[in-house]
Amino acid sequence: MPSASLPVSPVPDAYPHRHFGLTSPPMGATVDDDATLMLAYARGEPAAFDALYARHRASLYRFLLRSSGDPRVAEELFQETWSRVVAARARYTPQARFSTWLLQIAHNLLIDSYRRKRPLAGGDEAERALDQATLPEQAQPEQMLSEFERRRRLQQAIEALPDEQRTAVLLRMENELSVEEIAQVTGVGRETAKSRLRYAMNRLREQLAE
Repeated sequence: MPSASLPVSPVPDAYPHRHFGLTSPPMGATVDDDATLMLAYARGEPAAFDALYARHRASLYRFLLRSSGDPRVAEELFQETWSRVVAARARYTPQARFSTWLLQIAHNLLIDSYRRKRPLAGGDEAERALDQATLPEQAQPEQMLSEFERRRRLQQAIEALPDEQRTAVLLRMENELSVEEIAQVTGVGRETAKSRLRYAMNRLREQLAE
């Protein structure tokens, strides 16, 4: 069971099982520290879950919020993602980085949410996103305006990307995933993920250069 100290609504201890299909790592690959914590949690050490939650809660929520554009949906999927982590603890095996596995759960839930709550988006439809970037406290008004404008233009350019390209960019920029990890999270081949990321970055450069 997770620790009761989490500063969010309680995470249920049971949730329908779901297989997320991550592939096994190369022979001789080492287990990352997050995976070690998850294995410790599976052995009954709740403090290990607390550590994982503290490390990943901000980046996970930011990904969900910027992908869905709806704080209510982001909060709902945030809770559900952690519920899936809790439910999977007994059968967890470190087949990829923990952060990759966590984001794949979140991505699958996002896709399910889209299918339940709205028609499938067309290729050119953009999702609303919230820019939560903060400005330096000591910045002068001119600097603040310039920084705000730069971030606003970048956010608008990201919003205008097709869904699949936007997801690839957010996973790269927000979560610092490799192309291979983006492919794992989104369930596509490496070349497809690489192509989406390349087209997205080219679009962003073109928009910001205008």
